Amino acid sequence: MSDLSLRPAAGLPASSAGAAVHDFWILLKPRVMSLVVFTGAVGLMLAPGHIHPVQAVIAILCIAAGSGASGAINMWYERDIDALMRRTRNRPLPAGRMMPGEALGFGIMLATAAVLIMAIALNLVAAALLAATIGFYVVIYTIALKRRTPQNIVIGGAAGAFPPVIGWAAVTGDIGWPALVLFALIFLWTPPHFWSLALYRADDYAKAGVPMLPVVAGAQATRIQILIYTLLLWPVSLAPALIGMAGWIYGAAAILLDLAFTALALRLMIERTDRAARAMFGFSLLYLFLLFAVLAVDRVLA
Repeated sequence: MSDLSLRPAAGLPASSAGAAVHDFWILLKPRVMSLVVFTGAVGLMLAPGHIHPVQAVIAILCIAAGSGASGAINMWYERDIDALMRRTRNRPLPAGRMMPGEALGFGIMLATAAVLIMAIALNLVAAALLAATIGFYVVIYTIALKRRTPQNIVIGGAAGAFPPVIGWAAVTGDIGWPALVLFALIFLWTPPHFWSLALYRADDYAKAGVPMLPVVAGAQATRIQILIYTLLLWPVSLAPALIGMAGWIYGAAAILLDLAFTALALRLMIERTDRAARAMFGFSLLYLFLLFAVLAVDRVLA
């Protein structure tokens, strides 16, 4: 378990000087935030009804702040295992550039502000969903699941699937079936995305004692699961076209992207190399971005 005090975890360097602005930016996990903001914005764009442009900007900023808050609290809690992994050991906390209390306070402040502003400027449903997303990522994924089960990313992936639902609710004040389709799309995308990363970072996770699937079940079992989830994405990714949420432009793009994603999963099964895993991981980001981008374009052209 992580040290819950505001002091650095055992074995971590203490920070004697205040953290730089750039360190607070790193706490926000900006690459993760960018995808969260994008999918949230598309959810907002696809929702029926009207929203004032100023309210739309506020909603997107609140989603961004909520994502950043989750990242900051996650880094505070995981500073001990971050220090053990090559990918994360230069983050502000394990590198000693920031005190734990700074990160925790920053995260709590951002989370509180994001939820309150969403409630005041938009509606209570969107605010409640944003609060639930932050809570799910911090409590369920980071604290309860990540260090205990290889299914951490499957269950915990729900947190990353909420942003388009929040965007939808910001406009409509409720949760519609199309928003749940977007949720399911990200939910099923998360395991092949994250497990492909875990395949070529398995040594890091093993060293840190994190029971990611490749560490617990082995690389081949992980490749099989990646292929299964990639195939499960087919009907869900095509659902927007099938239910009339999007048109033929999106449908054609989804088929092409699914073919490419499945081909990479099959390549991963055959080659069994880090290179194939990296290609799968890299394309997974492009896959989700392009699906949501085409949804947005399809909506504009409709």
